[in-house]
Parts: sequence; C-alpha cells; structure tokens
Amino acid sequence: MSTKDSPDRAPARLDGPQARVLVIQAPYYEDVVGGMLRGARAVLDEIGAKVEVADVAGAYELPAALRMAIVRGGWDGFLLLGCVVRGETDHYTFICDAVCHGVMDISAETGVPLGFGLLTVDALDQAIARSRDDRMNKGIEAAHALVQQLALARRWAR
Repeated sequence: MSTKDSPDRAPARLDGPQARVLVIQAPYYEDVVGGMLRGARAVLDEIGAKVEVADVAGAYELPAALRMAIVRGGWDGFLLLGCVVRGETDHYTFICDAVCHGVMDISAETGVPLGFGLLTVDALDQAIARSRDDRMNKGIEAAHALVQQLALARRWAR
C-alpha cells in the first residue's frame, strides 16, 4: 500500500504509563532522516512518550543496534529510521535485503513493539517526498505502527 492510499489517521493514543521509545536512526541522508524523525516525534509527542535517539553509521547497522538495545533493555518500543538510495551497483539490493531480513528476524523472534521506517528509493527526490512535513511522511507512518504495536503488547500483557 502506498502512502497516497493510506487512511487518514486519528491522533495517536496509548493508554497506561508513559512509553519509553528508542529511535535508532541512520542519518546518512541527514535531511531525509531528520524529516522522518520530526514526523515521528509529532506522533510520539501525542502519546507523551519519553524518546531517546541513537545514531548508527548507516542502514546496515540498524539490526545490530536494535539487538543491542533489546539486550540492554529499558525501552517499551523501538523506531528505526533510515534511507537507502539505489546506486549503480548491486550494493543497494544487498543492503536493503540484509537490513529488512535482519529487522524482521529480530522482530519475529523477540516480539518487541517496533516501527520500521526505512526508505528504499530509486532517487533522492523520492526520499525527500517521503520525509516532508505532510501526511506522506514515512516517519509518521512508522511511528503510528509502533504505537499500535505498543498498544497490542500492553493489551496482551494483561
């Protein structure tokens, strides 16, 4: 489903104690990831979350950082943000596959509440369009997914 087709979202809501969220971001494309983070923070502010941000070198490091954070503990959920732009070599395919599979494996194995905001685009202008301060912002979408996962984890913990 594309963002254009996504439903309009109501303000985020999460019952219970303040959520502690770790955002792990790969700010290789600083303006793009910064825009996604602004969008995500707006959603996380709606639920009154306590947010911590950690930077990694690039998208490839996202799964390992997620695993380290889970082992360390202290957060209720995680939001991953990054961007990979297709280049002239196969590097794009290998990075995207490794990151997506790594994150999915950790998510399925641990069941941690997770929002995954990794842009995988053919050109930088596509990433810019998905990180603006509007409803097309994929950081907003990933944060809403995280809030839904947090709510589900709380419901099932009762």
